[in-house]
Amino acid sequence: MQRKFMIIGAIMAMLSVAIGAFGAHLLEPIVGEDAMKVYETGVQYHMAHALGIILIAVAAGIWGDSRKLAWAGWLLFAGIILFSGSLYVLTVTGIKQLGAITPIGGVAFIAGWICLIADAASRKKR
Repeated sequence: MQRKFMIIGAIMAMLSVAIGAFGAHLLEPIVGEDAMKVYETGVQYHMAHALGIILIAVAAGIWGDSRKLAWAGWLLFAGIILFSGSLYVLTVTGIKQLGAITPIGGVAFIAGWICLIADAASRKKR
């Protein structure tokens, strides 16, 4: 689990940088300032939660694997896809209905962090 989430987190962080650079250099002149704010929100949450997945990998290495940590990692990953992904597609296409998907990703983020909290709270002190 540790290796898997470290790889996923690192790939997600790399993609966040690439997607952010694409937006800053190529997309901004096309979509305008308001749409870029939406896009940048997606990039910020993408990177923050990619780092969260890396944190989960590190926690698994220190504490050992657990179902709660696995759920936390997969929920943060799903949140990136749903939250940030919907904002990216919304920015590029202008299809406002895609905004309905964004809160589902936000709920996945929250649930992932709750799983990490629950795992940490259930561990015995050394």
